[in-house]
Amino acid sequence: MSYLDNIRTFVRVYELGGMSAAGRDLRISPAVTSARIAQLEEHLGVRLFQRTTRNLTPTEQGRAFYPGACEVLEALDRAEAQVTDITENPRGALHVAAPLGVGRRLLAPLVPDFLDAYPEVTVRLRLSDRKIDLTGEGLDLAFFLGRPDDSTLRIRSIAHCRRVLCAAPSYIAARGMPASGADLVSGRHDCLNLRFPGATEFRWTLETAEGPRKFRVSGRYECDDGDVLTDWALAGRGIAMKPVFEVADALRAGTLLPVASETPPVPVQMACLFTHRRRQDPKTRLFMEFMIERIGRAVKAAEARGALQG
Repeated sequence: MSYLDNIRTFVRVYELGGMSAAGRDLRISPAVTSARIAQLEEHLGVRLFQRTTRNLTPTEQGRAFYPGACEVLEALDRAEAQVTDITENPRGALHVAAPLGVGRRLLAPLVPDFLDAYPEVTVRLRLSDRKIDLTGEGLDLAFFLGRPDDSTLRIRSIAHCRRVLCAAPSYIAARGMPASGADLVSGRHDCLNLRFPGATEFRWTLETAEGPRKFRVSGRYECDDGDVLTDWALAGRGIAMKPVFEVADALRAGTLLPVASETPPVPVQMACLFTHRRRQDPKTRLFMEFMIERIGRAVKAAEARGALQG
């Protein structure tokens, strides 16, 4: 096994937090992963990880070795890019995350086009509405709505997406048409809420005559899947706050109607998130540029459709 393979394996074990996860990522067996780490430790004469039956954590020497190991791999990537025309012929696996609505409606339809253009690249797409840990989960980049928690990561803005408060005609017939955010917190309405782990209350930021204001909303329906909230809204179970691109067709068809139009939601930023190191990878740069342009156009087109009933 080459020394570079051992370093690459160490970096993935460090980032993913386990031998099995790193082995799956590199498509090698846990035994090979463990053997590479053992060889590297023997070469360096130190323990890089503290192992127990349940946990694997970097030692002080492992934490010190990680930045230099990353620099070695980055330098190798740059050298290969100069001599192998890797920008036009990228190869390898890309690990990409996105919220369900963004992934299903915007990202996933474009992935085949990218892979047709770059046949030596593999895209491993993870869709979830939960919050992700870019570095800890070994992701190359992540698409997101809102603001990232980690200010050390790099951001490329894609669009400021309009949002809408919406409900089915059957819900409005039964519960009345709310005019503003004040009506939403009156106790007469069920708001459909996206539930994240640890969330204790829900606040929707709406535009008012005095500027943006947070309204503490509540309802009997909660889920960690935004598409489930859309389904509940369509079934007349409550009021949802959704990006217009997610519900544009329902707005156009009239199966969802805008509500509380006196206090519309504040637009939300869509962007992609990456570390400085991932930005140096040519296939990551190509994928990001490919998607940013096309997703931006798709969002504008969807908002134009949704505006027909908005």
